[in-house]
Formats: sequence, structure tokens, C-alpha cells
Amino acid sequence: MKPALAFDNPKKATRWKDMACGQLVVDHVNQYLQYWWPRMFGYHLLKIGDLSADIDSSTSKIGHSISVGEQKGLVDVIADVDDLPFIDAGVDVCVLAQQLEFAVDPHHILREADRVLIPNGYMVISGFNPISLAGLNRLIPFRRRKLPWHGRFFTPMRVKDWLNLLGYEVLDDQRVLFSSLHPKVNPNSWWFQACQRFANKYLTALGSVYVIVAKKRVHPLTPIRPKWQMRARFKPINVSTVGQNRS
Repeated sequence: MKPALAFDNPKKATRWKDMACGQLVVDHVNQYLQYWWPRMFGYHLLKIGDLSADIDSSTSKIGHSISVGEQKGLVDVIADVDDLPFIDAGVDVCVLAQQLEFAVDPHHILREADRVLIPNGYMVISGFNPISLAGLNRLIPFRRRKLPWHGRFFTPMRVKDWLNLLGYEVLDDQRVLFSSLHPKVNPNSWWFQACQRFANKYLTALGSVYVIVAKKRVHPLTPIRPKWQMRARFKPINVSTVGQNRS
């Protein structure tokens, strides 16, 4: 298994249209999240990254939504996604859409999101599945020089392991969009629709995009009280000396 830490700065996508079939990807992610938005409650929703800012959360019951990223004009707050300018435990929902693939240190981004998320808050992560038709395209040399194949694809199981180490309960892990992400894909064709129906029924694990919804679990610390033990009380015993025995 390759380390998650990148020693070079991978090229980032700032807009969905910068990637092959980017609009198709975000449409499928938005379609899936429509089920979850009404089930998340709180006061503040944070979208981390330039791509996350375009995630549609209009059906969410959380009134205040804010996005943070590096591109001016695309997000509400300009900042590094691995150094968020927010207080600890101040956000109810964090969204990371296609951010781990293009991060130098994806572990640090997850820890930053975990820092600002309240206990029992929700973490929503979407990314590209390497075990899919889109992941197989990374084996083609000229494709790896383009987005999104320029990034590093992490398996959903690996991302869930990271979340488990941070103390999260994974509520759902879904695959969406069964496609090679070829630029000439026509999502309105009958062939594409037929392939989607077949894959959703028989090849559920091979979706090109995964969406993970997890809940932050914080168990209260129970202090261990010391068990006080009574010190044994010794009574002196009169022992006769050797001289007294002889007499």
C-alpha cells in the first residue's frame, strides 16, 4: 500500500468543469445527498474545498452554510483547507467533495475537519473509487497527466479506516455513477442509462464515485477512582528472650 502523504504538490481542480465529466460527477453526488440533507440537523454547515462549494445543500435543514477554499470568487472564506480558521467543535456538518485525491496530506485535512466538527456531527466525503472503470483509466500513461487521474485515488475502505481511527461511525457508503469518465460520455443516451441500471443492480461495488456519510462519536471519559485500602493494623506480640527461657 502506498503512503497517503504526497511528496509533490498534485494539481488541484478548482471547478468541476476542469475534470472529465465533472458536471456529471457532481450531479450524481447531489442526487444521492438529497436523501441525507433532511436527516442532518444543526446550525452550521461547512463545505471544505473549492469543489465542495458547488455541492447543492438547498434541501438541508441547517440554515447557515459557509464554504472555505483557496480560489477567490468561488468560496466565502479564503483559507487553506488544512488550516481552517474556525474554532474547535463549532460546525455541525463538514463536506469534503473530491478533496483527499488532490491533497498533499489527506490525513491532516481529515484531522482539521474533525477538529471543527462538534461531537455527533456529520462528515460527508466523496471521492473517486480506484476499483472502477474510472480507476482503471489511471493505468493509461497519458490519462494520468490529466484531471482527475492526476490525483491519487483512495479506496473507500481505506478512507473508512481513517474515519474509524478518528472515532467515527460510518452510516452509509454508497457508489454512484458507473462510468469510465470519458469526455465523450453522453449521460442522456439509452446505452448509458441501461448501463447505470445494470451496474446499480449487479455491480454495486464498482461505482466510479463513492460517497461516505459518517457521524462523529465522542465517548465521555469516566474517571477511575482509586481503590483505597485500609492499612493493616499490627499488634505487638511479646516473645520471650533466650535468657528468660533458660530461667
